[in-house]
Amino acid sequence: MNVDLNWWAIIAAVAVNMIVGAIWYSPALFAKEWSKLAGRKMEDMRKNAGPGYAITALGALIQAYILAHFVAYTAYFYPSYSNIRVGLTTGLFLWIAFVAVTQGVNTVFAGTRKKLWAINTGYFLVVLLINGIILASWR
Repeated sequence: MNVDLNWWAIIAAVAVNMIVGAIWYSPALFAKEWSKLAGRKMEDMRKNAGPGYAITALGALIQAYILAHFVAYTAYFYPSYSNIRVGLTTGLFLWIAFVAVTQGVNTVFAGTRKKLWAINTGYFLVVLLINGIILASWR
């Protein structure tokens, strides 16, 4: 199966990833709780933010590129699904399999707090659902 990619949709998905992250980890939402649970000071993180943002943007690009393929596969195998359903189904299933489960295992073995798991994986759930819809609707 040949997958035609819409690079504008992928770029939009990267932007959504970065914007949701900026909001999600802002003081208005989860920054204070996240830094407390992660044992990190916000001031220290701001000093070295450049490499973190670069890696995040690169990761968002890779994630959107791969998600676009899975969205196309879901649409192909379930042609009766609406674009929104294709995007939500794909984003949710990938989140469960590759984010929630893997981070859950890490949480248990690292002995970190479940609330930190919820904050971190919640961010990816929101991103994958929104980006799934974008990539399914804008093909």
